[in-house]
Amino acid sequence: MTYRGRFAPSPTGQLHFGSLVAAVGSWLCARHADGQWLLRMEDIDPPREVAGAAEAILAALPAFGLLADAPPLFQSQRLAAYDAAFEQLRAAELLFPCCCSRSELAASGGIHRDGRCVTASHPDRAPAWRLRVPDVEVAFADGLQGPQRENLRETVGNFVIRRAEGFYSYQLACVVDDAFQGVTEVVRGSDLLDSTARQIWLQRCLDLPTPTYRHLPLVLDAQGQKLSKSAQAFPLDPADPAPALRRALAFLQRPLPDRVMDAPGLLVHALVDFAPALLSHCSGDSVA
Repeated sequence: MTYRGRFAPSPTGQLHFGSLVAAVGSWLCARHADGQWLLRMEDIDPPREVAGAAEAILAALPAFGLLADAPPLFQSQRLAAYDAAFEQLRAAELLFPCCCSRSELAASGGIHRDGRCVTASHPDRAPAWRLRVPDVEVAFADGLQGPQRENLRETVGNFVIRRAEGFYSYQLACVVDDAFQGVTEVVRGSDLLDSTARQIWLQRCLDLPTPTYRHLPLVLDAQGQKLSKSAQAFPLDPADPAPALRRALAFLQRPLPDRVMDAPGLLVHALVDFAPALLSHCSGDSVA
């Protein structure tokens, strides 16, 4: 099977250093495996999106030498596929409507278990739709973080598939599109490690293949905050890509020799020779 990886940013801002680390990591894995590297714009949460961010991210990546092997997939154009997956789950009686608010679930730690709602349905309020989660443990081996086990009932309970506003959840859209794009390995930041068990369970419910996973360390600011949520998440300069690329490798503790030329294409392609060591020795040091 041809290796297929992907970089799937959300258009909540321009490309910043934390996103570049994830993009470079997934690109390296695909190129080292002589596989394909795909792009997906996860633009299904309009309230969080920044106007022009998707176009800016897609325009910046080639300047860093990160060229995809196919046109980008936009989740905003994939609603029919999510509708079909939703109906498949509902036909299997795996979904139920729920009007419970976060405050109403606070007494149970914010977790909705066993399909039991703590509030009645409201005729004037559209419900969210949740997946029925049994008492099941999901285990998988992460390429960097090692063996993982999670009991979904205890940790997340019945999780949301479609929000009350009508927007599909990240979990459903990600699972459907990874299968559609034929992704064989998901390389992304470790902030999404706790989503993986939910996604594997959804794959089983939808009879979809499960890729392997590799979760890279997060880039943090000086206060230990994820860079994408930090005031220090400055946009990168596509006109001068070499410093950011070298900084990304330094973060991963695999700097390139000084003799490697800093022309964007030559620099990023030189990274392929470093992929095995780089991706097996990632650090989680902050950079600010």
